[in-house]
Amino acid sequence: MLTVENLNQYYGGSHILRDLSFEAPTGQVTCLLGRNGVGKTTLLKCLMGLVPSKTGTITFDGKNITPAASHARVKAGIGYVPQGREIFSRLTVEENLRMGLATKPGGTPIPERIFEMFPVLREMMKRRGGDLSGGQQQQLAIGRALAFGPKLLILDEPTEGIQPSIIKDIERAIRVLAEEGSMAILLVEQYYDFARSLADQYLLMERGVIIKHGAGADMEKDGVRELLSV
Repeated sequence: MLTVENLNQYYGGSHILRDLSFEAPTGQVTCLLGRNGVGKTTLLKCLMGLVPSKTGTITFDGKNITPAASHARVKAGIGYVPQGREIFSRLTVEENLRMGLATKPGGTPIPERIFEMFPVLREMMKRRGGDLSGGQQQQLAIGRALAFGPKLLILDEPTEGIQPSIIKDIERAIRVLAEEGSMAILLVEQYYDFARSLADQYLLMERGVIIKHGAGADMEKDGVRELLSV
């Protein structure tokens, strides 16, 4: 579904992403791990067109989207849940979810599956997003990204600052989405146990380079936890 080839990005004179190449297949959770400052969020911004790629190619669903604008990438089928959630705090839960339907015809209903995954959102439809807890806001951000039925879902550290009970809800939702087999999921995470429980494949990033990759089931054997803590 997603193929990245020889991607490079610079900030000033700093080489942030260095010839990155990987694939995120449909029906699988691809976990990208790494400590703070290694370039994970920069990579996601390049994938979404928020930061232009200096060199390299991004192919999505068989099409080269490297020059495409952000809105065109969303319209093509990429859903993005940014770090920090970035919901619209003054809009209601319902209005936030409807923002996720912006690429759909007017009157398109909010998919029922969102409320099946996150029942609290139905209960709080008329509440402002800013009145929700951090965990509820994260559920709302994921629901908004799922509303239009993406082919690729990108999640940037969805467990950050979230209470354990809601982390479990998010974990279950991601597992259901992966098992349905209709989308690729790219999960950026620092919480090792969460990533290990979901990863079909992992990518370990350091200083803008993928230094190790393999099957999610091999993360323990490959010493990924130790490499993250170095």
